[in-house]
Amino acid sequence: MKKFTLLFAFALMLSAASVFGQARKELNFGLVGVNYEIPVHKNITIAPGVGTNFDFDWITLGVKANYYFDEVFGISDAAWDVYGGANAGYAIYAGDNDFDYDSGIDLGLQIGGRWFWNDKWGIYAEFSGGINTFMPALGVTMKL
Repeated sequence: MKKFTLLFAFALMLSAASVFGQARKELNFGLVGVNYEIPVHKNITIAPGVGTNFDFDWITLGVKANYYFDEVFGISDAAWDVYGGANAGYAIYAGDNDFDYDSGIDLGLQIGGRWFWNDKWGIYAEFSGGINTFMPALGVTMKL
């Protein structure tokens, strides 16, 4: 039952991000999460979002801050992005194992890259780690 409730909450967050993300610059849909990026500087974004693991034992509500290294690495092609940053959130354990896991603050780092195949759509790959998780991510980005 916990996993069903967690899956329902995750689907609800996905639909809410789709509705409320219309005024945002980019919406990222991954295999285990969704976030939308808000530019705060030409090389810096913040991205509120929600994520989980493949077992749906954890759900994390949080925010990521990314720095885009395109200028540093001399990437002038607008189709490519390289980024890294930090993330913070609240991780909720909803698994049905008998382990003594507690929900709590989740802090971590991420690094990733993105490639756009046209003016609106792209794919991204990201590695992120935190207190509760180490999760590779793969997904689709939509420019808004």
